[in-house]
Amino acid sequence: MTHTLSSDSWQYRALNAINPGLDYLSKGLIALTEAGHPVVAGSADLQYSNGLNRFAEAYPDRYVQFGISEQNMVSAAAGLATCGHMPFVATFASFLGLLCCEQIRMDVAYTRLPVRLIGHHTGISLGFYGTSHHATEDISTTRAIAGLTVVSPADGPQLTAAIKASADWPEPIYFRIGRGRDPQVYADDTPFVFGRAIVHSQGSDLNIIACGITLHAALEAAASLNAEGYSVGVIDMPTIKPLDREAVLAAAGRASVVLTVEEHNVLGGLGSAVAEVLAEAGTGTRLVRHGIYDEYSLIAPPTALYQHYQLDGAGIRAVALRQLDNTKREAK
Repeated sequence: MTHTLSSDSWQYRALNAINPGLDYLSKGLIALTEAGHPVVAGSADLQYSNGLNRFAEAYPDRYVQFGISEQNMVSAAAGLATCGHMPFVATFASFLGLLCCEQIRMDVAYTRLPVRLIGHHTGISLGFYGTSHHATEDISTTRAIAGLTVVSPADGPQLTAAIKASADWPEPIYFRIGRGRDPQVYADDTPFVFGRAIVHSQGSDLNIIACGITLHAALEAAASLNAEGYSVGVIDMPTIKPLDREAVLAAAGRASVVLTVEEHNVLGGLGSAVAEVLAEAGTGTRLVRHGIYDEYSLIAPPTALYQHYQLDGAGIRAVALRQLDNTKREAK
């Protein structure tokens, strides 16, 4: 295999030099390679923005620079999988989960090939790059594709753990990850199990089910509310498909309100997946879906966008408190 120089911007090269969060993807791939797995990695001209340059430096013969040809990259990854390789290919989530939908469906998922698709800079994390680069529909797109596992790690260590765990996972996987600046929630070497939620706490008033970069903010919100005397729990749902149904039903059985939080359109994402479980089970628990409310996101710095859409700790706290107040009023 050959590997060529990327035209990835100097800004991302500089960012990679100071942002250790970008190392976690390569850490996982290097660990798999050192364990003897036939890993091949590829990127669509973005190895400095996703940190794959670290893997390319360690294993130049196992890295392919595809250039700005995302659809070709996905199809090529399917071809590599048929030859016995374990391909991991990465690009912006807006391109991978949306532009490459047909290639993911027909070349990867339909054929049940063990391709690992890494959609990075998810949600609104690309800020000023605008709507064309924001990925607020990729969960709904990918979870509707038969045979495709959908995973949204909360931070770098969980991403590395999920990548290591993927060595024995037979289905293709879509990993939905942030921009490498996500606050760390988990310690390194924290184990990961596909299809299993991580219960941080269970509340009797309200339980928050979060995924991806919203988990840290959800934990902040819950801590603030619990300090005020409420009973608010937090469940991390890193695997959106297959969803941990038992964890959802347990959360609903303990509290009168379940609040889902995601950096995604509320239609078709984590909230919709949880709604399906609750509706099928016939629970009487109220569900509130919080995220992007079926609109094209604004253009601004990521931090400002998280505040605007109430996806930071203070915003999630405000949304949860509103529901707690509503429940109190209805009980009178």
